[in-house]
Amino acid sequence: MTVIKKILKSDGAKAVISFLAAGYIWFVYRTSRWQVINGEAPHRLMTEGKPFILAFWHGRLLMMPISVQKQTRVNVMISHHGDGEIIARTIKHWGQDSIRGSASKGAAAAIKQMLKVLKKGDVAVITPDGPRGPRMRAQEGVVRLAAMAGVPVYPVSYSTTRGKILGSWDRFFLAAPFSRGVVIWGDGIEVSRQDENSAFLKARDAIENSLTQITQTADATCNRDTVEPEARDKPVKPHRKVAES
Repeated sequence: MTVIKKILKSDGAKAVISFLAAGYIWFVYRTSRWQVINGEAPHRLMTEGKPFILAFWHGRLLMMPISVQKQTRVNVMISHHGDGEIIARTIKHWGQDSIRGSASKGAAAAIKQMLKVLKKGDVAVITPDGPRGPRMRAQEGVVRLAAMAGVPVYPVSYSTTRGKILGSWDRFFLAAPFSRGVVIWGDGIEVSRQDENSAFLKARDAIENSLTQITQTADATCNRDTVEPEARDKPVKPHRKVAES
């Protein structure tokens, strides 16, 4: 088992796994029939090259590369936990870049990079409940980034008629090929530049409620049981950090 773990941690293994993961996403996408709901506003921003923050729950990560238009410059914030390198390499196959760090922990370097790409007109992508949870509970990082950048947050989620909910902390949804799928966008959420009259808390709750609602709607559309959020105060186990190359 120790040998297997060492092999899986090797650079070669990560390259193979990420290539296969990217191929699986493409296979599910190409063999399924997709419907996009309420995507006019974010699609228009992408077409015009205007920046915004795209937010989705960590458990709906798999098919998120298909939610953005081709040629859109995308930068995904990915933490330094053990799976982060594989995720970063996977999305690279889809032409999307990654910024390593965690907005929820206030990593200054990652926030600085996100602000820079937003200033260029790119789309910044964040999982508000990642990388540790609690599941489907938005943390403050996404709100603070939106306030500093002065850009809206657009929640998005998806579901498919075929697939499986895994037993991971985020109840990761593994979509299956030959499905009927739906991608649902929430309305854009503006965040005040200043945290006055609990503005940040209200924005956080608005993002969280929208994400949960569109996820449940997507699951209902695909005749699936939905995943429920965890208690906000549930203790979470930190991910083990990995050494940077």
